Amino acid sequence: MFEAVEELLIEHAALEERLADPSVHADQANARKLSKRYAELTPITRTYRAWRQAGEDIAAAREFAAEDPGFLAEAKAAEQRQAELTEELRLLLVPRDPNDDKDVILEVKAGEGGEESALFAGDLLRMYLRFAERVGWKTEIIDANESDLGGYKDVSVAVKTKGMTEPGQGVWARLKYEGGVHRVQRVPATESQGRIHTSAAGVLVTPEAEEVEVEIHQNDLRIDVYRSSGPGGQSVNTTDSAVRITHLPTGIVASCQNEKSQLQNKESAMRILRSRLLAAAVEAAEQEASDARRSQVRTVDRSERIRTYNFPENRISDHRTGFKAYNLDQVLDGDLNALIQSAVDADAAAKLAAAQEQ
Repeated sequence: MFEAVEELLIEHAALEERLADPSVHADQANARKLSKRYAELTPITRTYRAWRQAGEDIAAAREFAAEDPGFLAEAKAAEQRQAELTEELRLLLVPRDPNDDKDVILEVKAGEGGEESALFAGDLLRMYLRFAERVGWKTEIIDANESDLGGYKDVSVAVKTKGMTEPGQGVWARLKYEGGVHRVQRVPATESQGRIHTSAAGVLVTPEAEEVEVEIHQNDLRIDVYRSSGPGGQSVNTTDSAVRITHLPTGIVASCQNEKSQLQNKESAMRILRSRLLAAAVEAAEQEASDARRSQVRTVDRSERIRTYNFPENRISDHRTGFKAYNLDQVLDGDLNALIQSAVDADAAAKLAAAQEQ
């Protein structure tokens, strides 16, 4: 492990030297690529230096302890610190998801449960919008199909960072664990007898793809236009402005009716389609490598029920990580960090265990 770290330290120093050269920044794309790699290696470099310093502290404390036994406690503290740093280094050396710094398209869809499910989908949307606001991300509603009572049958939102992010703090790095079925238990607004009902909404999170990342041939697309419908489309339903795009080789479909312009709807639908195609390609690769790369958190099957929101008990439960808390009201107001971190930690532990098996 430490031989690999030494090589990364050499790479980190070389990148630091290159980035100090003004001519490198003439090519902004290359400069961003180098800066990203430098940022990825910085925590490894910092942790390794602290690990090496702890080793020096151990040696010094043991030497002094030969004359003064009081230094034995200091040596043990340094040994504990070095052991902790060793585990931290192991985690830092686990290969990162190459999409971690990407922006995402997050989709929320009502499931079984009629209007109650649509209202819950609206609650989830507001939760993610509030979370994005808390961490300083930008959001853009791409498409929305509202229900009669103010919920959402389905809604798509782009979530973006503002500039460079620390490794592991990008939008995809934090939100990729949200994909799956979210179950709610509460007394619906439509329930007159006060009975608790269970319904669900689905969340799909995909990294937003650049045009150069996904090759789409026009001959592979079927583009249909139709009249917008529902409360979300009332202002535009006098013309055929809604667009549905089908990618014929895969059968993947993306649609948009949120804008008044057919061209704008087509552009938005293409954004969604590109992201879904990229996600499908990534999932296919992960499925092929599933024997070598296991994860306790993310699975190829996105229909897996991942979380329960219990309103009577104000309880939130994540079924993948075992996380449970009684602050559902705060979670729905965007306080998602503890939930997300439980998934990040479980995923990292699973990847570390898989790496050690190899």
